[in-house]
Amino acid sequence: MVGSMVKIGAHVDLTDAIGAAKTLGADAVQVFLSDPQAWKVPDLPYEGGAEVLRADVAAAGLDLYVHAPYVINVASTNNRIRIPSRKLLQQIMDGASAVGAKGVVVHGGHVTANDEPAKGFDNWRKAIDALETDVPVLIENTAGGDYSMARRLERIEQLWAALTTANGGDNVGFTLDTCHAWAGGLDLATAADQVRAITGRIDLVHANDSRDVAGSGADRHINFGKGLIPEELLVGVIAAAGAPVICETKGDMAPDIAWLRERLG
Repeated sequence: MVGSMVKIGAHVDLTDAIGAAKTLGADAVQVFLSDPQAWKVPDLPYEGGAEVLRADVAAAGLDLYVHAPYVINVASTNNRIRIPSRKLLQQIMDGASAVGAKGVVVHGGHVTANDEPAKGFDNWRKAIDALETDVPVLIENTAGGDYSMARRLERIEQLWAALTTANGGDNVGFTLDTCHAWAGGLDLATAADQVRAITGRIDLVHANDSRDVAGSGADRHINFGKGLIPEELLVGVIAAAGAPVICETKGDMAPDIAWLRERLG
């Protein structure tokens, strides 16, 4: 994909997604449909509801992505987490479909020290089996945790082996987060190609610099050029991914979008 064709945007507040995109000079936006730390999905906080948001996004020529709540962990072996997670994921997928989203970003989740990782992979398979949606589920690599499903390449490989047997597994894609990859110990010089070799696709990039050192396991996003990821590695992995980009940095992200456009152009 040619650099100038890459859509670059940012995570914005749903209530003013269109205005924020204009201010930032964004081609794409990512939003939460509900409180990311809560299990409830209230009515959409957008004037006119889902239909109006869908129409506004289309009229503005934007690509819209939804980020699922952080509380979701469909890999969990704990029924009190896994069952509500699956229910909440279905609600978010339905909401994403209603607003015309291109995909829903979901964290890979984790099991505990007492669990076999294979249980977590199989729980993912069952979750995808049960899900009813036309919107792609875009599993995101995570920064930390020894029992996470999508931090290291071998786990992503095991996860994908399970997902390919799920009914609807072909509608599961991947979100590559640059800060998470760096913190998670992946080599950014080869990460995009290695992930694509496993998953067959990278659907979205979360472009973030990292406050902490490589392999730290710390999920601390920071603005481009202010963190510890060398510029050539950061730009290189984003270019190699060849997918739309969402910045999730700090504060005013307009300079980050401009910074990236200039280097990918």
